[in-house]
Parts: sequence; C-alpha cells; structure tokens
Amino acid sequence: SEGLILLSGGPDGPVDPLFVQGKPAEANAALDEMARVFGDRFYVELQRHGLASERQAERGLVEWAWAHDTPLVATNDVHYAKAAQAKSHDALLCIADGAFTGQEDRRRITGEHWFKPAAAMRELFADLPEACDSTIEIARRCAFLAPTRAPILPRFDAGAGRTEPDELMHQAREGLKARLQAVTPAAPEEEYWTRLEWEVGIIQQMGFPGYFLIVSDFIKWAKNHGIPVGPGRGSGAGSLVAWSLTITDLDPLRFGLLFERFLNPERVSMPDFDIDFCQERREEVIDYVQERYGKDRVAQIITFGTLQARAVLRDVGRVLQMPLGQVDRLAKMVPANPANPVTLAQAIEIEPRLREARDNDRAVATLLDTALELEGLYRNASTHAAGIVIGDRPLIELAPLYQDPRSTIPASQFNMKWVEAAGLVKFDFLGLKTLTVLDRARIYLERRGAAVDWNGLPLDDARTYELMASGQTVGVFQLESQGMRDTLRKMRCGSIEEITALISLYRPGPMEMIDTYIDRKFGRQQVDYLHPSLTEVLTETYGVIIYQEQVMKIAQVLAGYSLGEADLLRRAMGKKKKEEMDFQRARFVAGASEKGVPEEQSGGIFDLVAKFAGYGFNKSHAAAYALISFQTGWLKANHPVEFMAASMSLDLSNTDKLAVFYQDCRRFEVPVRAPDVNRSSADFDVAWEEGKGSVLYALGAIRNVGLEAMKHLVEVRETGGRFTDIFDFLERVDPRCVNKRALENLARAGAFDSFHSNRRQLVEQADTLMAYCQSVAAERASSQVSLFGGDQAGAARPRLKPVEPWVGPEKLDQELAAVGFYLSGHPLEDMAPALKRKRVTFVAEATALAESGHEAFLMAGVVRRRQERASAKSGEKFAFVTFSDPTGEFECLFPPEQLRKCREVLEVGASLMVRVRAKSADGEVRFFGDDASRLDTLIDDSAMGLRIHVSARGVDPVALQSRLERARAQGKGGEVSLVASLDGRREVELKLPGRYRLDGALRGALKSAPGVVLLEDA
Repeated sequence: SEGLILLSGGPDGPVDPLFVQGKPAEANAALDEMARVFGDRFYVELQRHGLASERQAERGLVEWAWAHDTPLVATNDVHYAKAAQAKSHDALLCIADGAFTGQEDRRRITGEHWFKPAAAMRELFADLPEACDSTIEIARRCAFLAPTRAPILPRFDAGAGRTEPDELMHQAREGLKARLQAVTPAAPEEEYWTRLEWEVGIIQQMGFPGYFLIVSDFIKWAKNHGIPVGPGRGSGAGSLVAWSLTITDLDPLRFGLLFERFLNPERVSMPDFDIDFCQERREEVIDYVQERYGKDRVAQIITFGTLQARAVLRDVGRVLQMPLGQVDRLAKMVPANPANPVTLAQAIEIEPRLREARDNDRAVATLLDTALELEGLYRNASTHAAGIVIGDRPLIELAPLYQDPRSTIPASQFNMKWVEAAGLVKFDFLGLKTLTVLDRARIYLERRGAAVDWNGLPLDDARTYELMASGQTVGVFQLESQGMRDTLRKMRCGSIEEITALISLYRPGPMEMIDTYIDRKFGRQQVDYLHPSLTEVLTETYGVIIYQEQVMKIAQVLAGYSLGEADLLRRAMGKKKKEEMDFQRARFVAGASEKGVPEEQSGGIFDLVAKFAGYGFNKSHAAAYALISFQTGWLKANHPVEFMAASMSLDLSNTDKLAVFYQDCRRFEVPVRAPDVNRSSADFDVAWEEGKGSVLYALGAIRNVGLEAMKHLVEVRETGGRFTDIFDFLERVDPRCVNKRALENLARAGAFDSFHSNRRQLVEQADTLMAYCQSVAAERASSQVSLFGGDQAGAARPRLKPVEPWVGPEKLDQELAAVGFYLSGHPLEDMAPALKRKRVTFVAEATALAESGHEAFLMAGVVRRRQERASAKSGEKFAFVTFSDPTGEFECLFPPEQLRKCREVLEVGASLMVRVRAKSADGEVRFFGDDASRLDTLIDDSAMGLRIHVSARGVDPVALQSRLERARAQGKGGEVSLVASLDGRREVELKLPGRYRLDGALRGALKSAPGVVLLEDA
C-alpha cells in the first residue's frame, strides 16, 4: 500500500452495500481492515446524488469515521461536465449497454452526476465541511511524473560472435547478392553496392542495426511459414537495406525511391516500418515475436476509441430508434476524410442538407443536438490496430500494463505518445485483407496447376491495363471507388508508374491536378518542367509535382541541398511556419543562384513547390501500394473466377458487398452456383468443369446459419460422403451446430435443392425435421443402434406433408430473405423484353448516367423497404422507399405530394414502375420519386404474347394448366401459345383461348413447371 491513498469506495464500493443490506458488523470490519493497511492514507468516502441507498449507508460511515478519528471526504460520481448534459449522457449509457432511450428496463442514473463547482459541493455538504476540505488535502498529497528514457530495444542475438552492426552488414550484403541474381538490375550493380554501403553506414551511425535485424527476423519467419507479407508500406520502401533484408519487396532504384525520406541523418528519429500481413495470420507473427523475446516483454498499446461525427450519429440514431436508412443517409452527409476528420459542427455548417433536415424534422434535431454533446467522448478502451512494443526486460518495469479481456496479449496503459517517451519502441503489424485475397486466389490457382509468384508478375501485362482502362476495378486494391474507376477510364494507365501517380493524385488537394496530368499525358496540354535542370525529376509525372521525393530532388538539383537537408525543407513546407519558410526560401534562392538560376525564377519555383509540398504524397508508400493494386488487377484480368471467389470470401458477412461482387460476376460472365450442401464449402470456392470455371456460393454467407456450423456441416460431408436426402443430412449433423433457423435458411437459399427441391416443405416443417435430428443425436449419444438400418439411428423417419412448392417471385423472395439479395434470378428479369419496350433504366446504368448529368429516368424495381417520416415544419409525411432491380438496389425519396399520390402502390414486395429525378453531389447519387405505378398492369398493357415451348414427353398438363389459370386476365393481357416438339424436327403450336397477365409471377411459375423448355415473347 506504500505510496497509495485509499478511499472507501462510495455506493458501488465494498462497504456501502453492507450498510444498506443491514450488515453493520461486516461493514465496520471492512473499514477496520482498510484503516489497518493504509493508516493515515485512508479516507471514508461520502456521496450525495439523492439516492436512498446513499442516505442509508451515510449514517454508519460517519459514525465509524468519528469513532476512529478517520477523515471523511466528499466526492461526486462525475459522468458529465454540465447539468444540462444529463439527457445526452443517458443516450451514452444506452450506446454502451445496447439499449434504447425509450426502454423501461435499463440502467439509469440520477441527474446529479455532473461536475459540480466547489460552491455547489460545499452547499451539498454544508453539515460536514471537513469532508470538502479533505479533497484539497488529497490533491496536495498526490504527485506523478512518468519517467522518460532513450529508446530501448531487445538485443538481437546475431550468433557466431558477431555484433549487431556486423550482422546487419553481413545479412545486407548476402541479401543484395541474392536479389541481384533474381532480378534484372535497374541500374549498374555498382550503384546498388555503393548505396548499400552508404545506407548501412547511416544505420550504424544512428544506432539502429538491431531495429532492422528484429524486423527482418520476424518477416523472414512469416515468409518461411507461408504467411503473406506486403511488398512495403510507408517510407521504409525507400531503403535498399530493407529490400536486401526482404523487409520490403520493392527495388528502390527501380522506382526512384529515397532512403532519406525514411531515415534522415540530419534529423535523428526512430525508423518506423509499417508491415502488412495476411489479415487471417497476423496473430501468428505476433505469437512468434512473443516466443522469441519473451511473453512478458511484448505488449500492445492502449487506445481510446472516440465517438466521431459519423459514428456518433449512427449510435445516437440507434438508441433513439430512428429508421436505419434515414440515419445512414444523414451520417453520409458528414464528409469522410480520415486524414483530417470533419466534426459534426463543421458538417452542419458546410452541408445545407443537414441543416434542412434539422429544421424540418424534430427527430433529426434531437439526434443532432444529442450527437453534438457526445462527439469526441471516449467510446471504449481498445488496443492500437497494429502497434506492438518489444522491450529488453519485463515491460512491467517500464510501463503500467492493462489486460484487454478480448486479447491474450497485455497492453501498455500508456498511449502512443507516453509509450515512446518511456523508451519503448513500436513495431507496426498491420492486417491487410487484400493479401489474404491474393493468398486464397493462389491456393485456388495451385489446385488446378496454375502456380503464381506475386512478386514476379510481368509489370507490362496488357490485360491488366485493359481492365484498368475499362474502369471495371471493383475489388481491386485502392482502385474500386466509383470516382477512382471514372478517373481510370480517363487516365488509361499503361504502367506501374502511372498507377503510382493515380494513387497519389486521387486525394483531397492534389485531385485538382488530375485533369492537368491526363491532358499532358495525351498531349492536350504542354508539359512544363519549371526549369531545364528539373526535366529528369519531373518527366515521370509530366511536370506535375506529385511526390514528396520530387520536392526533395528539386531542392537538391536546383538549389544544392543535400537530400537530408531537402527532407527538412519538405517538412517545413508541410508545416508552413512563417519563420522557417522565410529561412528556407532565402536558402533555396541562394543555392539556386550559385547554380546560375535567377532569383526571380528560383523564388517563383520555391513558391510553386511550397504550394504542392503540402499535398505531396510519399512515393515509397504509393509505389508499394501500386504494386498490390497491379497484383489484384492482374488477378482479376487473368483469373476472374479465382479473384471473385477469394474476394467474396473475405466479405462473407457483408451482404451489400457480396451483392456488388455478384453483379460484377455477371459483368465478367463468371457463373455463381447456388449454395449446395453437397458441393459448397463454408467459404466461397471455385469449381472447374470442361475448362469453364464458376464460383460456388458459400454456405457461411447464408444469413443466420453461422460460419462454424457450416464448417461442421462440410466436415461431416467430407468424412461420410455426400448427403443422399434430407433425412441422411439430419441423421449426420449435430443439432447443436445446425439449428432450426439454420435449416430453414439453408432451405430458403436452395442449399438442399440437389436432393430436395421443395424448399417450402422443408421450411414449413422445420420443427418436425429438427425434432427428428435431435432424437437421432440423442440416440447416437446413448450408443443405441437401430436393428433395422445398420448404422442408422432407431428413430422413425417422419412423413413430410405434401405442399405446393414456392415458384416464381415467391421463391425468389424466400431466397432473398436467406441470402440478402436475389441470387438465382430476379423478379424483373422475366419482364426484361417488356421493360425494354418501356425504356426502363436499371439502377446501375442510371447511377452512371446521373453522375454524368442526366436527371430524369423511368426505373423499375421491387419495393424492399418503406419508411415514412413527418416534416417538423408542416407535419406532412414523406417516405424513403428502397427498390431492388436486377442490377442492384436504390433508395428513392417521395416528398409529401408525391407520397399522397403513390402511397397505395408503395407496398413492400410490390413490383413498380417509378418516374424519378436524380441529383448527383459529392460522389453520391440521390433519387426522388415523382410517380409510381404497378408494373404488372403496365406490362400487361405492352404485352404482345408468349410462346411456351414444352417437351411432349415431359410436360405435366395439369401443373401447366394450374399455373396458367391463376394468370387468366379479363380483357387485357397477352395471348399464349403452346409449342411442342414431336420428333426433334417438327413442331406443333396450339393457341390457348383467352388472355393472360404476362407478368413475372406467371413467367417464374411457368419456368418451374415440368416439361417447360423455353419461354419466348411473341
């Protein structure tokens, strides 16, 4: 207890509850023990928030304190700064507890938990003034100063009696020799060796050989154990030593990268390698580091998650039980800029739509007011996404530690800033999903004998650049946003250097130079190199200053800076401090003057460079990420099946992203096979048949089935063979893994179709089927074996009641519920010819057209969701309606007047034709509904006729007649003919009497009828 002051704990401490429970003897005993251990460093704590329990405990606490001459101390359990923030704090409690503000049975606190001033506390404790005096006494007795130390690294065991500097030189030389044998050098080999010796010298001079060796060691371990490692990240890719030690896989001479941007001898600071690992195996590398250096010497770094603008809107919207779509739409109005986050107050000021929503909707006003109070508060304690510290002794001797219950690795209680001050060195272990995608694709490819070396791909692959020029880069690393894809179409990248430039330019600030870059590339604008001596520096980017390294080279070439000095100039330009800028400008102009550059010209160049230096991007980082972009682009262009399967596996639980990939599969003519318990894996997989590849839909991607349960299912199948029928399935799986909900959704998704095609029968009789599954499992557990079925369990197989199967749209709707999007078809696909005649535009095309300036569209879709809200000003209702069409989903706002006109037809599940206006702003397209009509009526009006081709032997006349009768129309509709093939050469056509509604429901029903071969519009 030495050095510690103890307070008895208040209402939630160990003593007060004992007094409240009527156990004064136990309470007094606890106080006695605390006083014995802490002596004059023990205080009896009193709190007054108006709670009956506090009043009950206070008498006993005061009596004991007076009897034992122990000081009292008054405290307030402070949760928020001002009394007016009580409601906002109540919302914060709901966020933490996953509750709603309108919920009765939840945690609440009184309105007295604010930071009361001294006068208020003295008034509250007017009868016990000494309790308030104690607070000042305690504050005076407390003192803490965190120790600061020089960087501490564990000693790297070089072996063979070598020192760390000697070991670094040895490994770097051997590594460079191996690299130069494996690649065609981009410069004379002498340049490589000269630069290597120079870099090693700088590293040794600055005292960092151990750091490089430690990083190289765990990266080599990862690569030797088949764990994918990124080619580089950040400025570390500019080091030739790092390339030689296989820390990076990017030749810095080939890409023109600078070591000084990473480690500057004129600005001593720790090197900082950020390493990307396969997302799924990153923990294995951390485990290795723990084993290598000792578990008590490795820790993560604590961080505190704050409520930022978008997140706080979503959190508060949830606890206020506002419609998800509306809250998401409001959150997206806050500009997303991770590098410089926009606050909610700033967003309200710059975004008129937020102000309009606040003024027109009382619920939105409450949402914004509450969110403004909570923004910036700590949401939770967590650990740094990547940071690991390694010490040369048990870390508890260097910093306080904290054990995150979700991790097996302790974390420092010091944050990033204080960890470094305490002497601990941070190593970044990042998980990059794209590396996992590439590795999965490699496994798929090797399974069919197509080996791939990601670092050995031909960087001039024509297919890859054709793909990029087409803008079809969904899923391609760094290049998949709509804006990026539009820019790719205009830029038509033809080299890795141009991909590097695009990644660097497509950011706030330099984005304004994209058109200049493109126009200069295609000769529409003259290239300006600022000065003849800078031609070599700026040729690669057509005279546009894009990279921080170019800023450094300009200072070196034009003004005689060393690259170390040029790095200091770059940093000064980024900070834009006037005194430093004035000094650097004078230095730059003087240096240029010595090289014969007139002061007026050099001053102008300095000002221009300074303008772009703030936007300049780290070329080392951009080049490394451009390489990953190229690798994923190459994979998609050359092996789209494997690309799609791997990408979808990494977004298994993200239904929206899976829907995007599914549409992309259709564009690339990659078949996606429906989930099948006899064929599919828990993850997405690839199948090749007769030279044609397809993606097998993942069982684990079906809603509410559970990934682990699906792994169990696949394991059962692989152990015991294919399932022969639904009962064989139920007899072999564990009902603790595959429960009723999983069974129902497997059936809805069509996963049993290979042996039981009536999905409805399985869903509606799931209780019966699960009871059988459980009884079989129980008998299996008690080792009972049927006398009549070999290894089959003794329970009798139930008889399933016959039911009509789901067909057409009903079948698709059930599939939609299980998968999250229409997989095997879409209700509107059968209407495609009629929709084409009506000049309907689907959302994928409409979005692209709207971004190009088109405003009016005729669209069609199935209503998925409808949410109505009342305007705060007028009280009139408006609605947000979500539609689905064969190419995706879109949300449409129906203002009050249009809603009144269309309300009756805007029903969930209805197929509608919608007249919309589109507005495109800030990269987002919004649709506004003007009118809506039932699609079946409109299609009937335009329908000409339908020819049903049937097999004479396979057709079921009764089933066919039943489906047609349900679609018989009075007056309107189209004509129907049956076409039967008699002997493969002759056809007989029979025109049926009457007219029929030729809608999607009929077409879907007819497609599933036995013997129907083809539907043809007449």
